[in-house]
Amino acid sequence: MGELRKPFLLLALLAIGLVVGVELGASLLVGGGDAGGALATSARDLDVDLGEVGRVSEPSGRGTGQLALIDVVALWTTGLFCLSLVVPDRIQGRVQGVATLVFAILLILASLVLLVVTFVELTVMVSLFLAVPFGTLAYLALWGFFPVGEASLLLGLVLLLKLVWAGLLLLAQPRFLQNKGLVLLALTTLLCTVLLEFLHRLAPVVVVSILDDVGALIFAVVAVVWGLVLLIGSIPAIVKAVRVTAALPTR
Repeated sequence: MGELRKPFLLLALLAIGLVVGVELGASLLVGGGDAGGALATSARDLDVDLGEVGRVSEPSGRGTGQLALIDVVALWTTGLFCLSLVVPDRIQGRVQGVATLVFAILLILASLVLLVVTFVELTVMVSLFLAVPFGTLAYLALWGFFPVGEASLLLGLVLLLKLVWAGLLLLAQPRFLQNKGLVLLALTTLLCTVLLEFLHRLAPVVVVSILDDVGALIFAVVAVVWGLVLLIGSIPAIVKAVRVTAALPTR
């Protein structure tokens, strides 16, 4: 690979680690605000008497959190690059294939579970929203007042960190551009982030939760695809490691 600038590579690992951390913490950072007043207004518009309206919280959404399913692949890949700085090639070659296989299987399983959960939730959302008026009010109480502004700020931070990650990788080793898989992964995660922001801005706020779940559904599918890519890519490394081990002289 030529000369590798280690500080930039380590900083790239830190940047993508922060991305995953922010995305996983999105449910704590976004949402939770009081939306009871907005629900009461919507009820009046539908000419429905709610009586006493309790506290209704803004939903945090699934989209940003499930972006982590894709970005954890970038974190894993960058971590393997960093691992080569401290682990001899012969040892890393034997371990990397098996570790990647295990990681890919766990990623696929987690993505499939979240895919099913998100699909069920999306079905419930749409069914309630179309069941005017009381179903619609139930939808509004649970998902109708998405915090678009807060989510936009969070996605902006995530996008910035991803650009920093990509830039640091290039500073660490310009020949990373020749790694088609890494370039495709970077483009995938950047496009998915932009897509989620687009979905949040596409329609009125009352249906943003539905679009957010659509994004989460897409990210789960993309994560399954990347998991399969990693799984298939790990097989040659495992076979090579087994052959090398078998060729070693026994005592």
